[in-house]
Amino acid sequence: MARSRNKASPSHPRFWGRHAVEAALNNPERHIRRIWATREALAPYNIDKSIPVTLSDVADLGRFVPNDAPHQGIVIEVDPLPDIWLSDLLDLPETDKRPLLVLDQVTDPHNVGAILRSAAAFDALGIITQDRHAPPESGALARAASGALEVVPWVRVTNLARALDEIAEAGYWRIGLTGHSEATLSQTLGSGKTALVLGAEGEGLRQNTEAHCDELAKLPISSKIESLNVSNAAAVALYAAAEKLNSQD
Repeated sequence: MARSRNKASPSHPRFWGRHAVEAALNNPERHIRRIWATREALAPYNIDKSIPVTLSDVADLGRFVPNDAPHQGIVIEVDPLPDIWLSDLLDLPETDKRPLLVLDQVTDPHNVGAILRSAAAFDALGIITQDRHAPPESGALARAASGALEVVPWVRVTNLARALDEIAEAGYWRIGLTGHSEATLSQTLGSGKTALVLGAEGEGLRQNTEAHCDELAKLPISSKIESLNVSNAAAVALYAAAEKLNSQD
């Protein structure tokens, strides 16, 4: 059965919302396939004449996005960004000590989008996920990322343990975040390059992933709550890493 033109596909995701759309339109690496928009929403943009544009009313636009998605008058269909290789991300000067984020089977698009947003806010080097156990680019993820999907390098790898070995060989200290560690993150952050490794919500880090970390650490949260959402934990960890770097300047 042919796919309905009103349905997005993983190979051609649809983005909506002002921040996600504007960032995609401004990214020279992003191929825009087509645009649906109200005349008012389209007015601020200088759209390349090669991109098909369909002027639509608000009711029509609702058919191109999930129910209740806040499209803000514009929807774009895109190609996923070109692949980035781990070696490209690691092949940077020794003086570049921005932290890496490694996600172990974090599959919720809203969480990954929020993590990308924090990674942009705290100037992380990039995020690394498995290709099979991470969400594809999607409208929900792009909106949660609020434009960060277009600016934060995202590397997808086949084997996370092997990737962690490569990260260690590149001089990174790999810190796995887990609640059962005795050490806190501030105690384990050093003066060199850092890779912060976070696990999926609920399950946390897998045993094999922990085994490929140099040290395990916890965030010193109150006993009033058992744990943080993985995107919140990533934001706190990135802030701590940024503070550590700033203190060395």
